[in-house]
Amino acid sequence: MRELRGKVAFITGGASGIGLAMARAFGREGMSVMLADIEAAPLQLAVEELRASQVKAEGVVADVTRRDSLRAAALETVARFGKVHVVCNNAGVGAGGALGTVPEKDWNWVVDVNLLGVVHGMEIFTPLIASHGEGGHIVNTASMAGFISPPGMEPYCATKYAVVGMSEGWAAQLEPQNIGVSILCPGFVKTRIHESRRNRPDAYGADDRAASAAEAAAASPVLSGIPVEPVAARVIEAVKAGELYVFTHPEFRSVVEARFARVLSAFDSAAASPALAAMAERPAPSAVSAVFE
Repeated sequence: MRELRGKVAFITGGASGIGLAMARAFGREGMSVMLADIEAAPLQLAVEELRASQVKAEGVVADVTRRDSLRAAALETVARFGKVHVVCNNAGVGAGGALGTVPEKDWNWVVDVNLLGVVHGMEIFTPLIASHGEGGHIVNTASMAGFISPPGMEPYCATKYAVVGMSEGWAAQLEPQNIGVSILCPGFVKTRIHESRRNRPDAYGADDRAASAAEAAAASPVLSGIPVEPVAARVIEAVKAGELYVFTHPEFRSVVEARFARVLSAFDSAAASPALAAMAERPAPSAVSAVFE
């Protein structure tokens, strides 16, 4: 989508952090913006801020873990603006802990927000974008934690790896419909992700657990992370250029390369394996390979 002026953007987790920064950036491009967030008061303040900057903005309270809530937000967006072109499935929370110490309710919460929230957004908004025939773009917020997995953050990383994998498949599915998909994979950004428990719904039970050591350790690099504005500007670049992977921390390249080196080494071990040598040579999985070429 090279031309954004006059188009409409919908952003979950839009009342703060990266979500609000994206709203500002889209607004500067001449887009109308619908912010969705689970926190009503910050949402109203965010909408007022955007309007004060001459951005055409509205807000809707929505819980991405509930398909009916997000569907209602989608219908409200169409009612207010007529169409939607860019969707940012951005809402996210963090939780972690040592193996065997993460409560089931924490697993459920993180999976429901970070993984199923993206699924809900994709399944609800894709038909709405396709319906007007003007094309569009979807930005799914993953993380560098979708490529590397720090010990103690397995619930968070599991969901972010899932967002990366799902988005790769969706990108191939939606390309023929002129709907692009980008996977936003930031490193440490100065947001309130380390305070995710502030807006945890009661449906996941009383949150009587102190932040784990891993969560507490993550607070410091988050607070000293890069500002949200360059991240949002990078998203604008990626949407216009149709980029699939959107990185904001090139300094993490060596860490990802080290992981990929271990993966490739494992393929070398498989190629040299006596246990596999007796099998007949098999053709390359062309149907899968073609997607990533």
